[in-house]
Amino acid sequence: MATRHDPVIRVTDAGIKFRRNKRARRSFKDLFADSSRRSRPGEFWALRGVSFDVHAGESIGVVGRNGQGKSTLLKLVAEVMLPDEGRVAVHEGVAPLIEITGGFVADLSVRDNVYLTAGLHGMSKAEITEAFDEIIEFAEIEKFVDTPYKHLSSGMQVRIAFAVIARLDEPILLVDEVLAVGDRAFREKCYERIEEMLSDGRTLFFVSHNEKDLRRFCSRGLYLEGGELVFDGDIDEALDRYNADIEARSAAKARAKASRTLSAQEAPTTTA
Repeated sequence: MATRHDPVIRVTDAGIKFRRNKRARRSFKDLFADSSRRSRPGEFWALRGVSFDVHAGESIGVVGRNGQGKSTLLKLVAEVMLPDEGRVAVHEGVAPLIEITGGFVADLSVRDNVYLTAGLHGMSKAEITEAFDEIIEFAEIEKFVDTPYKHLSSGMQVRIAFAVIARLDEPILLVDEVLAVGDRAFREKCYERIEEMLSDGRTLFFVSHNEKDLRRFCSRGLYLEGGELVFDGDIDEALDRYNADIEARSAAKARAKASRTLSAQEAPTTTA
């Protein structure tokens, strides 16, 4: 049982495999055999050897290029995926702002979806009824309460999903670029709500490519490269290292291109 001094999230040597075209399926036999280190055709490690602790009240920003394991790590922490090796232990409840529209039912009305989704996340019917008007008002969709969810715009779908999840009274908040859809004013409104939640002492795990947002919300950075954790420390230093690596790669590509161009120009020309 965790005490108040223990980490709320502990990731120990975690690794997860995928296949090139689909998730690498684990068989029932794999649960009882040490199959984690055997590779099958087409498999690759999306994450491997990742370890860190997160304590209550920390604000963590996950940094890295596309395809380096950031969203996969978030899904491990959300416990919607299981590691193929290592361990992920989460000792508090989680409010997952990741793929937040995924749990909504297209043919149900907005009203029914609010009750369904909030209920699945542990809110009682009485709690949902009490919060319902505030949820709808926050999402700014008062005129669409009885509209089928599938008829909402993508921006409206994100609004109502965020409004529901943001009402959850969970100590850990997971955010994965869910607010890229929608207008700037509503995005700022959501960010202000996140800041309110953080002021209550909640723990934040935040994946974003937006440096301004990462610096705004986070004090600690995890930098992932090639599925490995290459830096764990101050968010400013994490972003500085990330930017330096990006610049170094760009410079290396430019040098390689210039070298190929020069070689082509210097190649002897043959005549018939």
